[in-house]
Amino acid sequence: MLRKSSLNLRGPEKSLNNVGNSAAHLWAPDIFAIKGGIQTYSALLLKALQDLYPHATYRVFLKNDVGGRAGAGDNSKTKFSYAGSWPKSIRSLYFALLAVGRGLMERPEIIISTHANFSPLAYYLKLMTGASYWVVAHGIDVWGMNNPALNTALREADLILSVSGYTRDRLLSEQGLDQEKVVILPNTVDTARFDIRPKPEYLMRRYKLASHHPVILTVSRLDGREKYKGYDTALRALPIIREVIPEARYLIVGEGDDRSRIERIVAEMGLKGCVTLAGHVSDAELCDHYNLCDVFAMPSKGEGFGVVFLEAMACGKPTLAGNKDGSVDALRRGELGVLVDPDNVAAIAAALTGMLNATYPHQVIYNPQLLRQRVISAFGFDSFKSTLSNLVETRLTFGRQFPAGSI
Repeated sequence: MLRKSSLNLRGPEKSLNNVGNSAAHLWAPDIFAIKGGIQTYSALLLKALQDLYPHATYRVFLKNDVGGRAGAGDNSKTKFSYAGSWPKSIRSLYFALLAVGRGLMERPEIIISTHANFSPLAYYLKLMTGASYWVVAHGIDVWGMNNPALNTALREADLILSVSGYTRDRLLSEQGLDQEKVVILPNTVDTARFDIRPKPEYLMRRYKLASHHPVILTVSRLDGREKYKGYDTALRALPIIREVIPEARYLIVGEGDDRSRIERIVAEMGLKGCVTLAGHVSDAELCDHYNLCDVFAMPSKGEGFGVVFLEAMACGKPTLAGNKDGSVDALRRGELGVLVDPDNVAAIAAALTGMLNATYPHQVIYNPQLLRQRVISAFGFDSFKSTLSNLVETRLTFGRQFPAGSI
């Protein structure tokens, strides 16, 4: 068992469990307002640290959240600071002044930035105070980066936590980083929230579904800048699927500025009767939506990881993803689901048809309990905490020097 009290930060008398105020600062875009992949990762990272080091003190800086959110209350060990009530035109500046100002006053032992855009601020604090800083790399936030300040901040980070092997490999090839500084801490899933349940009758009524309607589900922001998510190609595959399974239905959960374009595609393809755009779904109903479907599909080609895959598989759902991005990590290179060429509409249609008919050659996806157990084993919160604990124990050492070969 790892001994958390053995963690030395600046000398033999200091550890995350016994240092004074503000031992750790965590910077995140938001945690409480929305539940996208970065928000979920940030929230669970904080919870893991609190579980592992319950006596440490934490100050959490949230750029887009506002105070008073349910579950966001301060306690004696964790304090939240919010910038979300400020106008967007000056919010970034206020967040920077807040995080840097507190950092200069409190001199945290470690700063963890869950978005790369904050890393230049952390680099500045490192120069001014000597604080270590870690940066989480998710995907498009760090791919193809050509900003000198961000590039420098990534190079000077004490550690980069990559959510997938795919993102790690791209970072190393594009940025020329020290490979010893880039480690994998994959996304995790709250298996208490996402579990196997019967199809919810209230959702069947809401979406006018019958028991004989096989349902394909995608959960994704409908963002015009993120068309790589794959709902376009899944839509174009639907008529092919319906030639074999005429009762097939496609449900898309998520909201965004790309919705009107998707609505036009649905109308042009004559799919209004079998495609439902559900829009925003509350956290309380999200698990039920996963359990409503028969197959979860998001054939993306630009995901850094894709926490929605874990959520669907934790609900025991056969899952399809693209084979050209971080989705490969989420599905463990096909061990947990079906990987297809995200640009090949015919291949997507064939795979989804086979999955709906339970003829696709992959036995694990048709055994919900086995699939769930394998997801928990690979990506459960206990596994996430164990990996994080090892990183903290081996990386936050006296002088913040990273020993070679310690990954």
